[in-house]
Amino acid sequence: MHESEATLIEAALNGSQKAYADLTTRHRQAVFHIIYKIVRDNETAHDLAQETFMKAFSSLASYRSEFRFSTWLYKIAANCSIDFLRKRRINALSLDQEIQTKDGTVGIEVPDYSYHPGRDLERKEQRFSIETAIESLPEKYREVIVYRHKDDKSYEEIADLLDIPLGTVKARIFRARELLKKKLKSLV
Repeated sequence: MHESEATLIEAALNGSQKAYADLTTRHRQAVFHIIYKIVRDNETAHDLAQETFMKAFSSLASYRSEFRFSTWLYKIAANCSIDFLRKRRINALSLDQEIQTKDGTVGIEVPDYSYHPGRDLERKEQRFSIETAIESLPEKYREVIVYRHKDDKSYEEIADLLDIPLGTVKARIFRARELLKKKLKSLV
């Protein structure tokens, strides 16, 4: 854990509103992203992010410093999202069971409009092109892009993992994106 984060947590436990605000600002985007991946609704994700921080700060005293604060917070976010989905669970109609009507039983047939072979092939080719372009990047650019966009790591986490300055991470990601744009333009 960053020394500054440990200091912020200690200050928050002592009632510092600024420390709460700093911790929220530091983790807001990642918490929102985790929740959005689960609930798939922008407005709901914002509400649940707010709820996550409320739950986290009300139980901050139970946080154990031998673990990363972000891991603890992200687990609260995931649990908050899962709880929301459980509460919202709707009564579903089984497509396998027949429905009883006054005229007898009726089976349900639902056409599948989701399969489009051409679009699916195009997406696979596009994904393959992007993967190929990423793999062709120099190592230092490839690893920051993979950490950022596949592993959803923050700039700070990438800097910690690679033991390089934050500015270097930002510069490498910028340069890697520029290289990817050039490579993918040439494929189109």
